[in-house]
Amino acid sequence: MRLDKFLKVSRLIKRRTVANSVSETGRVLINGNSAKPAKQLKIGDIIEIEYANRTEKVQVISIPEGNVSVQDAHNLYKVIE
Repeated sequence: MRLDKFLKVSRLIKRRTVANSVSETGRVLINGNSAKPAKQLKIGDIIEIEYANRTEKVQVISIPEGNVSVQDAHNLYKVIE
């Protein structure tokens, strides 16, 4: 699954267009490397997202086939920091 879509489906970022712009500006790292929105994610990848006042680090646990309910969105990743 694409990075921008995963960020939206997992609700780490609310909108896909915002996920696109955030990753285009280099504020999203995958396994320590800057990532573009079209980067394909794998289970076990570490995603670091730099928000305005904090940085969140998560590990991908599951990659969904389609949309995910709000209650199940937190099951797609594990918060590291």
